[in-house]
Amino acid sequence: MYPYIHIGHFAIGTFGIMLWLAAVCAGLVLHFNFRRWKIDADAIGIVAISTVAGVIGAKLWHVLEDPQALIQHPAAVLFDRAGFAWFGGLVAGILALLWQGRTYGIGRLAMLDLATPAAAIGYGLGRLGCLTSGDGDYGIPTKLPWGMSFPDGLVPTPPGVRVHPTPIYELIVALLIAWILWRRGAPNRPRPIGELTGLYLALSGVARFLVEFIRINPKIYWGMSNAQVASIGSVIAGLALMAWARRRAASKANSVPAVAVTADSR
Repeated sequence: MYPYIHIGHFAIGTFGIMLWLAAVCAGLVLHFNFRRWKIDADAIGIVAISTVAGVIGAKLWHVLEDPQALIQHPAAVLFDRAGFAWFGGLVAGILALLWQGRTYGIGRLAMLDLATPAAAIGYGLGRLGCLTSGDGDYGIPTKLPWGMSFPDGLVPTPPGVRVHPTPIYELIVALLIAWILWRRGAPNRPRPIGELTGLYLALSGVARFLVEFIRINPKIYWGMSNAQVASIGSVIAGLALMAWARRRAASKANSVPAVAVTADSR
């Protein structure tokens, strides 16, 4: 793996390159989603702001997981090129999208629904940055033929040890989730506002929960990693949001005939 590309005296992190690629692809997906819904909004700008917010949120969540290290070495921890937490990026990205949904007049939840395929694509491609940099997001040792080693990674594997390339697994699942969300979010198949966001939270939470079983992250709570606990929260929030969206849509649909009957009775 190649954590850095050296050009003369400059070193460019491959994680940053893949993050840029992920943002560009997510922006294109959101742009095409806006086009098919005939929405006039700056998809690239929206994704850029959400990406920056997500990176900051992911870094803050990671450093706050170990407050002792932050207190002892604040600069080293905050500016380390490795160490980003998925859940912190998710929360910060959602907040940025909610704010921009109101700014563009699209609606907060509607913006989240429109952005779900782009978010899935961006997350999956961003994981390739973890693969190229070898930042410790790989899995436990394996004897499977596609196992990989990261001797030169930011967090190197022991000599001769091959591990699960979990970023590749997550990319494959993320592409599948993006395809499901894209199909279900088509204009000719309108869904209750908020349902796609709930589906994204549920599917991505399940995917992250399962992949953690073969990741090297320490088990902290009840035999689960911090990411697994966050994933359970994501699944619960997603299912609750889907149920709320459907009840809200059904309530609105049922209220129309009631009004019509009242008007006719007069």
